[in-house]
Amino acid sequence: MSVADKNPVRGIRFAALGSGSRGNCLVVCAGETRVMVDCGFSVSETARRLARLSLTPQDIDAVLVTHEHTDHIGSAAAFSRRYRKPVWLTAGTLEVLRDTGFHATRIFHAHEHLAIGDLQIEPYPVPHDAREPCQFLFSDGDRRLGLLTDAGSVTPHMRRTLDGCDALLLECNHDRDMLAAGPYPESLKRRVGGERGHLGNHQAEAMLAGLDTSRLRHVIGMHLSEKNNTEALALESLSRALGCTPDWVNVARQDEGFGWREV
Repeated sequence: MSVADKNPVRGIRFAALGSGSRGNCLVVCAGETRVMVDCGFSVSETARRLARLSLTPQDIDAVLVTHEHTDHIGSAAAFSRRYRKPVWLTAGTLEVLRDTGFHATRIFHAHEHLAIGDLQIEPYPVPHDAREPCQFLFSDGDRRLGLLTDAGSVTPHMRRTLDGCDALLLECNHDRDMLAAGPYPESLKRRVGGERGHLGNHQAEAMLAGLDTSRLRHVIGMHLSEKNNTEALALESLSRALGCTPDWVNVARQDEGFGWREV
């Protein structure tokens, strides 16, 4: 059965259209609701990648935005206008974007729960070099999917929010040594590795090791740098934190994302 059919999804289904510095987009489904998190690819490319998941842009009910950086919001306004979809974002993100041309906007607070159709969503703030960035915890009332990317450090509130998830999408942006020895200028290295930059493999490992992972069925490394990380290193860190073999965990790729998973 195609996910594009409006037959209700049991549990939570999720897939990534792509993840990395050249574009990010995640699809999360529960019941009869399908939302996209971020829209960092062109409208045509987004439609092409949705088709790989047997979805069309018309199947999407709303777009959730994490923050205003181009790799996350590149075509959100154009997608919203063309397909008449509402865009949910924080007041700070909307303010920095100014004249957006969205079809419709819905403002949420990063400390207040919200619902879009059958999806219960808990936004939470993260330390990143944007105006009012956030990430999300998704639930159907029973199962929980946690998303964490674009955060330079981990706060106690982030740990509490993501404790006990059934699936976790966790940033593994860079390997510390590769970033230090890599081609980026020193200013960019400081930004990426700083407290408001991106989580490295070592930070993802430390966070994962401290969470209640007894319900975890999926762990996927996200937003891998193509110049400062490798899939093998990210998988090694995640599997070490969980005490499992590397083939139990996965990573999202820039061009392929990852296919449907469910909890």
